[in-house]
Amino acid sequence: MYLDFASIIRSQRAYFASGTTRSAGFRVAQLRRLLDAMTAHETALLEALHADLGKSPHEGFATEVGLVIGEIRHAMRCLDSWMASARRWAPVFLWPAGASVRPEPLGVALIIGPWNYPLQLLLAPLVAAIAAGNCAVLKPSEFAPRTAQAIEDMLHSAFEREFITVVQGERPEAEALLRERFDCIFFTGSTATGRAVMTAAARHLTPVTLELGGKSPCIVCADAPIETTARRIAWGKFLNAGQTCVAPDHVFVDSRVAAPFLAALRKSIAGFYGTDPRQSTDYSRIIHRRHFDRLAGFLNDGHIAAGGRTDPGDLYFEPTILTGIAEDAAVTEEEIFGPILPLYEFDKLHEVIEAIARRPVPLALYLFSRDPAIHRRVLAETRSGGVCINDTISHILGKNLPFGGLGESGMGSYHGRAGFDTFSHRRTVLRRTFGYDLRFRYPPLRTPFQTFKRVLRWIGNG
Repeated sequence: MYLDFASIIRSQRAYFASGTTRSAGFRVAQLRRLLDAMTAHETALLEALHADLGKSPHEGFATEVGLVIGEIRHAMRCLDSWMASARRWAPVFLWPAGASVRPEPLGVALIIGPWNYPLQLLLAPLVAAIAAGNCAVLKPSEFAPRTAQAIEDMLHSAFEREFITVVQGERPEAEALLRERFDCIFFTGSTATGRAVMTAAARHLTPVTLELGGKSPCIVCADAPIETTARRIAWGKFLNAGQTCVAPDHVFVDSRVAAPFLAALRKSIAGFYGTDPRQSTDYSRIIHRRHFDRLAGFLNDGHIAAGGRTDPGDLYFEPTILTGIAEDAAVTEEEIFGPILPLYEFDKLHEVIEAIARRPVPLALYLFSRDPAIHRRVLAETRSGGVCINDTISHILGKNLPFGGLGESGMGSYHGRAGFDTFSHRRTVLRRTFGYDLRFRYPPLRTPFQTFKRVLRWIGNG
């Protein structure tokens, strides 16, 4: 598919330059229009999510449509306070003067979405971009084609192309887009592709936000309640068939409770999806055959302690637990991004902390323990994009909780106010009067040097 991307971006730049997007009234109206469009297209969106990923209407609404609607409503409620200028103290030697910091839109944003949550992870950033007063070009994933088409139909029916444009295509189209100059780029996807996006952005010195992934570890200590812990981990891991950027990638479990924990995991899986998850309407499918084959290769990396059944024709991959895994196995080294949960036993907590420190910084870290001292130690001795104690996934749901990665798991954050700030420039404004002008700062400087230093120290600049 070929589009004249330069022409699209020029038209959006002209629209942005007109000042139309700057007022609070315009932004709220566009957020309302997006909310109305999602309500009108809800059935089509949920059907598309089922066609691409096998998501049930309940899961599709809870993890995609409903989350975006929540972001829209939150932005509409908070927009006036987000847009307000913040007063700051002016330097003493400039008095009388006033200073402020005002958020201003960046301009034309490029938002590139992934396939695992193809609606939520494309439209939640769009909500933030609209709230901040930007125009946007959206590139949905070609691996979720039904959802991509449903999003294009919805947005192009609701918005002028000069304001919001959806561009479809595969890798050549994405690369062509990245050769253009944008005012900011928001990318969600793999670490490898994130590097390519950042390299392309460097040509124009375009600021980027990268929401990537990584091997998010889960630590289960001996004092954790086993049944509840297993249930919460199984939910977070097998949601969307494990194709979640913040899903627990693997579990470190204290060897003293490893056997009952494994039994509780099996019980939780059966409770969620039945003895044959293939028949469950609540269990999703793998996105495409290439990813399915990659996951199938991991089954040889350890002992299958639960699950393991697959059907390539249906892209069905049963919730699976692996034990007895070699340290150099591929499933240990690579991000899994699927319904395979490796279990590793440990005897001392420092072993786990050291193992986590040897790997790239993960997007999320999960800890299950009743002991506040353990909480403090893990927080002090590890790094991650976010931390969730005694649960999984839930830390990304709060509208006032910034979500983002660190290092190889990403840079920048969004959700609520953090998203508004990501798509805004904080512009400093200083206003002085003409009523007083301190001669001290102008040449020729006749003040003795030591006196000059003392004066600067007194006014806070030395």
